[in-house]
Amino acid sequence: MTLEAEVQTLRQVPMFKDIDPARLKLLAFTSERVQFADRQRFFSQGDASDSAYVILEGRADVLLTTPTGEIKVAELEGNALVGEMGILSDTPRSATIMASEPTTALRIDRRVFLELLAQFPQMSLAVMRELAKRLEQTNAKLVAKSTP
Repeated sequence: MTLEAEVQTLRQVPMFKDIDPARLKLLAFTSERVQFADRQRFFSQGDASDSAYVILEGRADVLLTTPTGEIKVAELEGNALVGEMGILSDTPRSATIMASEPTTALRIDRRVFLELLAQFPQMSLAVMRELAKRLEQTNAKLVAKSTP
């Protein structure tokens, strides 16, 4: 895929839509396009939070390790951002992300991700909205499971 095609792909990601194309070109250039096979892990719960990923094509599951084994808590599709929570909180990965089919993602280094948030307040707001949305969905699931 050409650099220009990468930029066009990134423009489809909601949190990148207002970022200047020249900056997106720099992001595409400094990031790594990675391929995951079905059932291959992006990272595991407890790993160091060294990067975030934008799923460009394919799907991935969010898995939590429990005393009784791994449980699937969410499914992510194209344009989803994963791995940002550990970067923002400076903590290890809180979940495992595993491709549920062949998946292409853009790996964004921690330093580059934090620089983007600092330079583009609209991106920071988009990340906060996404995190709030996920928290709301998790709360709704917990309520549904606890209701008889």
